[in-house]
Parts: sequence; structure tokens; C-alpha cells
Amino acid sequence: MTKPPDRENDEARAVYLRFRSLFGTGTFKSNDAKKREKRVDGASVPFGAGRDPLGLSEAIAGLTSTMGWTSPLAQSELIAAWVDIAGSETAEHSTPTGIEDGVLTVQCDSTAWATQLRLMRTQITTHIALRYPDAKIQSVRFEGPNAPSWKRGPRSIPGRGPRDTYG
Repeated sequence: MTKPPDRENDEARAVYLRFRSLFGTGTFKSNDAKKREKRVDGASVPFGAGRDPLGLSEAIAGLTSTMGWTSPLAQSELIAAWVDIAGSETAEHSTPTGIEDGVLTVQCDSTAWATQLRLMRTQITTHIALRYPDAKIQSVRFEGPNAPSWKRGPRSIPGRGPRDTYG
């Protein structure tokens, strides 16, 4: 049995009106179309402010500042330019190993070099702050060579280790 034609139209109309209330009028506009509607005539003119092409360095500088990359880039430049900061003789005996929480860690060949660089810490920190302010280095830590450790390896056990058999 088929429904009378007017009843089918009423049901289709009801479904259409329900969908229209849920999903809108059916005239979907993209974000670009909405922006074009809001645009004021004369607001964008050729050769106006912000329309000139930028050089590559200016474009990259703008990109790094908007993305928040200035500090990591300055830190990597600082590590790469350690020879210029510390001097060639000092750089032969010391290597920057990393930057964490504003502290530059420098590994030295000997404890004597680490001690000498600790005495020069204020000059090095001042030079870094003036030359690389975006690196945000607050202090420099100089480390000497590491002593041997018996705490590592596949057969290490907790406890005092080999020291309890020495005496």
C-alpha cells in the first residue's frame, strides 16, 4: 500500500526542515569567503604597507621569531663559535657539550684547564651575554675529565662495590 502523495510531501518537507535546522541553510561558506565578505574596499592597496617583498634574511628572521626558534638557534651558533669565544688555545682543550636550563656545560681535557676556565668564568659569561643575548645563558659550568666508575655495566650490583675488598 502506498501513501497518499500529500503525506509523502509532508514527511519529506519535515525531514528537510529538520536537517535545515540542524545543518544550516545549505549555503556553506569557507573561511576565505567569510573574510572576503568582511573585507573593506581600499583596505588592501598595491604598494601599500606590508606589500613589499622581503629579503631572504628578513623572511627567515621573521619566521624564526614567530615560531620561537631564536633561542635554540642562538644556542647552536654559540656552540659552533666556541673557538671565537674562548680563544683558539683554550678551545683546543675544552668543548661545549650542551646547554640545559640556561647553563652552558663545557668539558675540559684536564682539571687544570677546568680550574683555569672557572677563574675566567665571568669574562666568558659576559662575552656570551653581549654577543649572544638570545641564547639566554645565565652561567657556565666547566667539568674536568670524569673519574672511572664501577657503577655501570651489565654485571654491576648495588652496594659498596669493589671498595669493600680493598682493605
